[in-house]
Amino acid sequence: MTAALTPAERMLLDLGIAEPKDIDLDAIAWTRGAVVNYRSIHNCEATIVGSKRRAVISVNSRRSPERRRFSLAHELGHWHHHRGRVLFCGKNDVCNFANDALNPERQADGFASDLILPTYMVDPRLRKMKRLTLEAARDLGNEFCASLTATLFKMTLLNRFPMMIVCHNKTKRRWFESAPMIQPWWKWPAKALDRQTFAADMLFNGAAEQNFPRKMPADAWFDFKGSDRYEVEEQSFLLPGDEILTVLKLPDAAIA
Repeated sequence: MTAALTPAERMLLDLGIAEPKDIDLDAIAWTRGAVVNYRSIHNCEATIVGSKRRAVISVNSRRSPERRRFSLAHELGHWHHHRGRVLFCGKNDVCNFANDALNPERQADGFASDLILPTYMVDPRLRKMKRLTLEAARDLGNEFCASLTATLFKMTLLNRFPMMIVCHNKTKRRWFESAPMIQPWWKWPAKALDRQTFAADMLFNGAAEQNFPRKMPADAWFDFKGSDRYEVEEQSFLLPGDEILTVLKLPDAAIA
């Protein structure tokens, strides 16, 4: 297990942190030589200014607790990976999974995810999760004080369910992530929302969020040959800015 630890997870274990309630990011920042200020910031989620050993992190106090928490963890990611730079992180920089893997903001997001939702804590809880639902994901996120989007992204990467998450706006697919277990031809969802999906009904018609996943023909989400022979389970929730995030549970045929 030790060899597989990320830098953020190693930091937590070095501090003896074994439970979500003990992930005190302000205290962790202090151990890394960073002081945290919460204040109203316009057009910015967070900033970090530092020298080789000391830094000041400012976090936008007007955001939700989950957003402030991720923003702080994101800046600690910059402090770990990009020390020496002056960085101003806007709303499109923090927790933006559309960023390329080599983008410094995506690197900081990855660090934040490992710090807030460390695998060695999350994975045992996923093993006990009986069904992939938004309710179960929300319960998990609440325990770690993490947003639903960040929680679902971590769940997808941990590969416990044959799942995919897809973000669309009203004109196109913005980003997606699939579990490593998924077959290659299932890894590319449709670029635009099919109007027959429940997600489209929510985004375009104002339909209410479904309490449980519902079955949908797979060819509403995928266009590979033979996709019409399968069904997927779909459940979505609205994001700010006329966007929607959908969780797809894929059939056994999609598993590599």
